[in-house]
Amino acid sequence: MFLVFNLPLNGQDTSKTLNANQLISWVKKYHPVVRQTEIEIGISESNITIARGGFDPKIQVEYESKTFNGTNYFEHLTSQVALPAWYGIEFKGGIEQLNGDRQDPTLTSNQSSFVGVNFSLAKNLVIDKRRAALKQAKIFNSMAYVQQRAIVNDLLLEAVEQYWNWVAAYQKFEIMNRNVEINLDRFQLVKRTFELGERPAIDTIEALTQLQSFQYLRNNYWLEFQNTGLLLSAFLWMEGDLPYFLPETVIPVKDWDKEEFVLTYQPVLENLLIQASLNHPELNMYNYKLDALEVERKLKFQELLPIVNFQYNQLGKGFNLATTAVEGPIFRNNYKYGFNIELPMTFAKGRGDFKIAKLKIENTALDRLQKSNAIEIKVKSYFNQFLMLQKQIELQSLNYKNYQLLVRAEEVRFKNGESSLFLINSRENKALESLEKLIENKVKLYKTIFALQWSAGLLN
Repeated sequence: MFLVFNLPLNGQDTSKTLNANQLISWVKKYHPVVRQTEIEIGISESNITIARGGFDPKIQVEYESKTFNGTNYFEHLTSQVALPAWYGIEFKGGIEQLNGDRQDPTLTSNQSSFVGVNFSLAKNLVIDKRRAALKQAKIFNSMAYVQQRAIVNDLLLEAVEQYWNWVAAYQKFEIMNRNVEINLDRFQLVKRTFELGERPAIDTIEALTQLQSFQYLRNNYWLEFQNTGLLLSAFLWMEGDLPYFLPETVIPVKDWDKEEFVLTYQPVLENLLIQASLNHPELNMYNYKLDALEVERKLKFQELLPIVNFQYNQLGKGFNLATTAVEGPIFRNNYKYGFNIELPMTFAKGRGDFKIAKLKIENTALDRLQKSNAIEIKVKSYFNQFLMLQKQIELQSLNYKNYQLLVRAEEVRFKNGESSLFLINSRENKALESLEKLIENKVKLYKTIFALQWSAGLLN
């Protein structure tokens, strides 16, 4: 926690500060939602491992023996290694031993060996379920990283918006606290002048009423500061998944409206739109969805093809294949091969599945188009709001300065006996309203800066 906060503010050892950048780092490091996205990434990586299991080499051993009525029919041992490869090819090799008095005449007696290959000539040649599963697992793993960016993008916007609500509440409390002190001094001064007979009694009531109004507002703003701090605490966690509640001694930084990112941030609309179109995590998620659906479409297209499987084994006498493999080339001696052909009459299931796969792609592409349009509108809307708030803050700052001049001028007139407390209080209330509006506009601007980055998918 010491690393999270700045040094004590204004010489108060019990107070520490929190700024927006510290909050963002804190949330990204410890928030459970961020950790959940990391778990999802871990699951997606495990799914890749599972999909790769479809290409694991396999050792197969089969043993059969039959004895009946005292006759040893056969003992048959087969041991082989199968190695699945890409493009529907499977390599295999093994040894056999067959003994007995009544053997299958199509099998080779005694010891033999073989090495061969199985592969598809039509369906499953380009892609099959194993390859599709592996490709989609890799796509979903990439999508998990993009989804993490999207979730963090949304989470950080919620956190910084609540942070600025907390900052605004504290600034209003501080302003009201200073006004309470000023009006307390004013009330005591007016009270003394009344006791000396220089002011009427009504002036003390006027000064007291203003003081009480400010005390009432100060209490409300203190309550708002405490409650916004509790809401902000919902985003604050510590190591070990422990929630952290922001104490009263933690306050916003003193120069909250002069942070570097605020003073130097000058967005360019065209750049934001380009970045959003290329890197927005929600759009990238649609890109990966389309990639996964394209893999599914290719797989479903295989259902429109006939099954044509071919297998070939080069045979050898004994367990040493090399001694007999030289007796002749393939398809000349010591070989076994075969075909398997299967052709549906109407391909009804294949045609239906393939059409659904194409419609899913079309539907997802339309969803992406709508999302892209919505993102562009958001970016432009927040950009317009950013430009307008800059102008509003400039005008409001001038307005507040003018009200301050009016208050000071009224105080001078009051000291000269040319004005009244009522006019001072009226001017002071207007100045206070103007300052509060200035704070609200600044907070809106800072929220908009983060919202503009969020709308472009850059807040992560």
